[in-house]
Amino acid sequence: MDPVKLHFDYRDIFRAPRLALSGKKIWTFVVGNFIGYLGYLILTYIALLTAGTSISQSWEMFGLYPILVGFGVPWYSYFIYCDGILFACIMVTLSCSAVSRITYKQLKGNDFYSSGDAWSYVKKHWHPVVFTCISIALIIALFVLLAVIFAFLGKIPYIGEFLFAIPYPLYFFGALFTVYSAVVLLTAGIYIPIIVAAYEEDTMGTVFQSYVITWSQPWRVIAYHLILLPIFSIGSSIFYGFFQVSFIFVNRVFGWIMGDKLDRIVDAAVSKVYPPISMFGSFANLSGTEYVSAGILSFFFFLLVLAVIGYGLSILSVGETLMFIIFKQKSDGDNILERKDEEEVEEEFEEDEELIKDESSTEENFIEESGTEDE
Repeated sequence: MDPVKLHFDYRDIFRAPRLALSGKKIWTFVVGNFIGYLGYLILTYIALLTAGTSISQSWEMFGLYPILVGFGVPWYSYFIYCDGILFACIMVTLSCSAVSRITYKQLKGNDFYSSGDAWSYVKKHWHPVVFTCISIALIIALFVLLAVIFAFLGKIPYIGEFLFAIPYPLYFFGALFTVYSAVVLLTAGIYIPIIVAAYEEDTMGTVFQSYVITWSQPWRVIAYHLILLPIFSIGSSIFYGFFQVSFIFVNRVFGWIMGDKLDRIVDAAVSKVYPPISMFGSFANLSGTEYVSAGILSFFFFLLVLAVIGYGLSILSVGETLMFIIFKQKSDGDNILERKDEEEVEEEFEEDEELIKDESSTEENFIEESGTEDE
């Protein structure tokens, strides 16, 4: 199929809510966010355990949403907790890269590219997604370290004054580059998963592209986000509204027949997933079967919450992908939707190999047949 025709300007950003409303994109975020949440949950409970709080006490205090901020815990417990936050953030970023890959393939005309294909791609290319920000942070840290070293040299009597004054232009431009790199770090945090997914860059290439975007497209980055963020807010609210109406509809229909039993089960399930709107507040006063049903229902409610979050993140991911495609067209005249990506090249290579094998097999059969006829 042919690539989708874009305007390559701000009008394309308005496509984000429609393109984001895709089962496989939302499901990709549900899976990624669930894995990230699960890692965060486990590590946070381990952190609480190392701080001397039992699992049962932690569950009573926090339930599904444990948090250590504001609690006096040992440094090693807080370190474990921060690892949980980092793991969750990495999973969200990898999910963004997977959804961006699906969007990129869709815009190229491939509507059959699946969530599994996207995760397989991310599995091969996760290194730049994770390590690009670290690389830029190390660049900033290097310049700060050099500044500190030269500042100490400036304390040398008599010579230090000249070591500060003579190379001052170098210090100034070094400081300017450090500030610029800090801005690049913010830009990279947005576009790293997109660059890896749509442009197939490695870590150094992703660092370079982050600097290029920050330098060549600063006003478009700002202006396009002024369009995307309201779209994200409105689209997410509408999506959530449909979920609320569906939730109320199911409860009204089944509640008319099941009565108080349904109210107890649903409220107990909601109390664990979304405590602020709970009436009963716990699984108390439930029979054994109602307790199990409420537990199962709370799991499904949690998936629905992840789906709402997933659609919002899908809007952002699709919008950022469209932005990057526009940026490459504007800055380099490069329509990346017309480029052959690595998977297409691999498919062509495999087809060529099969063709060669078929031709070789045909030639061997012909030679065997010719030999038989000569005999």
